[in-house]
Amino acid sequence: MRNIIKSLGIVFGDIGTSPIYTLTVIFLVLSPTLDNIRGVLSLVVWTLITLVTVEYAWLATTLGKKGEGGTIVLRELLVPYLKSGRKIAFVTLLSFIGISLLVGDGVITPAISILSAVEGSLLIPGLESTSQTTLIVIAASIAVVLFMVQKKGTERVAFAFGPIMIVWFSALAVFGIVGISNYPEVLWGINPYYAFKFMIDNGWAGFFVLSEVILCATGGEALYADMGHLGRPPIVKAWYGVFIVLVLNYMGQGAFLLTHPGTKNVLFEMVNYHAQYLYVPFLILSISATIIASQAMISGMFSVVYQGITTHIMPLFKVDYTSRELRSQIYIPFVNWFLLLAVIFVMFEFRESSNLAAAYGLAVTGTMALTGIMMTWIFYSRKQYIRTGVAVLVTIIDFIYFFSNTFKIPHGGYWSIVIALLPFTLILIYTQGQKKLYKSMRPLNQEAFLIGYNQIYRGLPKIPGTALFFAKDAKEIAPYIVHTIFKNNIIYEDNIIVSIVRTDESFGTSCSFMDDLAVGLRVFEIRSGYMEIVDVEALLKSAGINEKTIFYGLEEIATGNIFWKIFSIIKRLTPTFLIFYKMPTNKLHGVITRVEM
Repeated sequence: MRNIIKSLGIVFGDIGTSPIYTLTVIFLVLSPTLDNIRGVLSLVVWTLITLVTVEYAWLATTLGKKGEGGTIVLRELLVPYLKSGRKIAFVTLLSFIGISLLVGDGVITPAISILSAVEGSLLIPGLESTSQTTLIVIAASIAVVLFMVQKKGTERVAFAFGPIMIVWFSALAVFGIVGISNYPEVLWGINPYYAFKFMIDNGWAGFFVLSEVILCATGGEALYADMGHLGRPPIVKAWYGVFIVLVLNYMGQGAFLLTHPGTKNVLFEMVNYHAQYLYVPFLILSISATIIASQAMISGMFSVVYQGITTHIMPLFKVDYTSRELRSQIYIPFVNWFLLLAVIFVMFEFRESSNLAAAYGLAVTGTMALTGIMMTWIFYSRKQYIRTGVAVLVTIIDFIYFFSNTFKIPHGGYWSIVIALLPFTLILIYTQGQKKLYKSMRPLNQEAFLIGYNQIYRGLPKIPGTALFFAKDAKEIAPYIVHTIFKNNIIYEDNIIVSIVRTDESFGTSCSFMDDLAVGLRVFEIRSGYMEIVDVEALLKSAGINEKTIFYGLEEIATGNIFWKIFSIIKRLTPTFLIFYKMPTNKLHGVITRVEM
């Protein structure tokens, strides 16, 4: 039960705050007639059923790896079934796109959630004439405070997220039931017939409305992406309760629209009408819920970027650990400040939450479609044909919603693409740059290195103590090691090559000495999951290693190619491998190698 409550704060903040703006945005462009409201409610209910319940709660969450979910996990599950290098490259490209779209989501979610909640203050007597600029400044200030506290860690207040969301969902359910009691006929919206009738009657206009209906399912992907926090069972169980609450509230909003067709801000006006004395507490509660939704997205972004770092598709951004007890609590300054600037920018660019909705949805549906493709591929490879069929069906629905959202591109949706292109370009330049750099470095094979090493070790005086050399693979000796020993004739009594290997598993760490390569030359291998936060220094000490000095390589890249110049700048601006792992700086010695690219 405790994990179910926690999941409300960690997983369901985004989708749980969608009722603040979904129907409001839809009926800005649609007349609130009985047929339209019943049709939209049917679309909302069945969107939640197909794209959240079926795609994520039933199908995607069964595709975990050590309890973890997400785009990178889907890639890790799918690659073993692929024999063609082109197919692996295609799946890798899909995962890159998925990660980039998630970043686009990470910018728009806090902006639209916080701004839409703050706009509810216009219903408070005396604040009706508050300018939109003032509202934006208030929303931006909340965002600034939210992002500024990230470096202090959130585990101290995280325990309160679940209970606050229980109060939020309870309020949504109560006001939904009150609304339904005034017009019970809206419950016919559960019948999918009205969704099909709406689409047939409205044609292309109905297809465009789908791009707004999808707002009810934003955050649904968190059921899978955040699975590693609590595991599948509590998240799926919590979703069934959240689903019922959301349906009740949307139905109540629909009933309120039928009786108050001039409504402009449906949820807040409904609450203000039925319980004016509770409106201010409800507004404060809604702002708290949007902050929690934003916090969950920010924490998720840190986790995704950390996965990208450890799987070598993103640069080694500086990572801070905000909790001594919970090593999973991380803070990435670059990501934090990038998100903050982007959130403030889109708030001032779009000005109103209804305008922000024009940019929202493209990234979400793109992520859902990519999940559907990879999920279908995995089920088919496993010969799970019933699940494959269901996955094909929901993937088709994903693409219908995705194509409907392409109508938003000229109306601000292009910002979603622009934001996603930034991390996508970064990933491509970094991954291709690393490949090019590795080829240009020309590492020495182990056999050739050992011939020269043995001669030097026997013939030269040795420095007392232990020297560490870090290498991606002990079978291929990096140029900086060759330069240090062969050209500079620096040789210690005990030389250890440390290799950190990321496994296909999400968590777990093991380390051990391998067979000695030669007298005075050993290999120490650390194996860890791609989500594991590794304390390298502690592992070395636990193995009895007390190094005197640590050598590491630095590359001075010489190039006339614009892309490799950008890659060179990225390398200079991000921490080195050993600084990333927080090795003692007083023992570090960098060895520069000039590389032509």
